[in-house]
Amino acid sequence: MGLFPQAFDTVKVQTTGAEINLVHGGTGTPLLLLHGYPQTHVMWHNVVPHLAEHFHVICPDLRGYGDSSKPTTTADHFPYSKRAMARDLVEVMAYFDHPTFFVAGHDRGARVTHRLALDYPEKVLRACVMDIVPTYHMYATTDQHFASGYYHWFFLIQPDGLPERLIGADPVYYLTEKLKRWSAPGTVFADEAMAEYVRCFSQPDAIHASCEDYRAAASIDLEHDRQDLTQQIQCPLLVLWGAKGFVHRTYDVPEVWRKYAQQVESKTLDCGHFLPEEAPDAVTEELLRFFGTSHLPPTSSAGDR
Repeated sequence: MGLFPQAFDTVKVQTTGAEINLVHGGTGTPLLLLHGYPQTHVMWHNVVPHLAEHFHVICPDLRGYGDSSKPTTTADHFPYSKRAMARDLVEVMAYFDHPTFFVAGHDRGARVTHRLALDYPEKVLRACVMDIVPTYHMYATTDQHFASGYYHWFFLIQPDGLPERLIGADPVYYLTEKLKRWSAPGTVFADEAMAEYVRCFSQPDAIHASCEDYRAAASIDLEHDRQDLTQQIQCPLLVLWGAKGFVHRTYDVPEVWRKYAQQVESKTLDCGHFLPEEAPDAVTEELLRFFGTSHLPPTSSAGDR
């Protein structure tokens, strides 16, 4: 993959429930970067070169996305729950002998980051979520404005293969339309990145898996979230979001997150939804500051693996 530094390696890690495709490189304290919908790990290509100078950067495809496997689903959608995805990533980090780590997630990856911090507080040292507020809060405060802006949350969860069939009729149009609608006007995505998004998203099993991700979010993920309503994220949390996006127009983002986390830092960036590609310099600056050297535990040699 020419978008990433030459020193980065591609690895597939077998977890309890999936095979996770990832790229990794750099040395230092591990930093896990989690992508969102409808993308892959490639979305981090603009920020990785700078971060790899300070961290062992690990960029996986979430199960169901990219070149990771697409597990068979179940009636309760657990294989695509954020709890299952979080477990994958803990096992990925164990593969690299990283018992603790930093994590930053965008969109769906940010929801996995939230679950990681709740389920594995002893492992997540610091966390960053980008352009979301918690899933439970978004569903609990749903109104016409939300349903119109986030219509896909209600479309993708429909049963009987309805969204799969409709998206599958023209996946390239659907993908490019999503990227255009959620980004700031005039945003241009790298040609090679777009080619990867199209290649991966156009597969029928990937379309189905991404729908299952949203079906899980509307069912079993909400059950897990209700069970944990009194549990806050314990580690320091950085919240970033785009000033030209739906989240900014709809929520008091830091105020919402203060109900879910003990220590919240927040900042709005001058972009739409896709922060790492629309505002890579600002994202890099914020991540280097938040995950910076003053917060680093002793360095593991596993970064050279």
